Amino acid sequence: MAKKIKKSDIDEQLLNSIFRLESEWKHISSLLDQSIERPAHAVNREALAQANYLFLLREARHRKISAMSYR
Repeated sequence: MAKKIKKSDIDEQLLNSIFRLESEWKHISSLLDQSIERPAHAVNREALAQANYLFLLREARHRKISAMSYR
């Protein structure tokens, strides 16, 4: 019999992913701001990190998850 997955566990994983992607996106952005030349692959990686972060934020809003209740 399969283990039942709790909604709270999934919500916590979602919030952890949001925090991780936010820091990754901000790190890439700061590196690109400091660089003289902006390599195309770095710009694409920044756009991908931003898109993933915003997608997870929309998912959290849809699930009505607040970071205040989990931290």
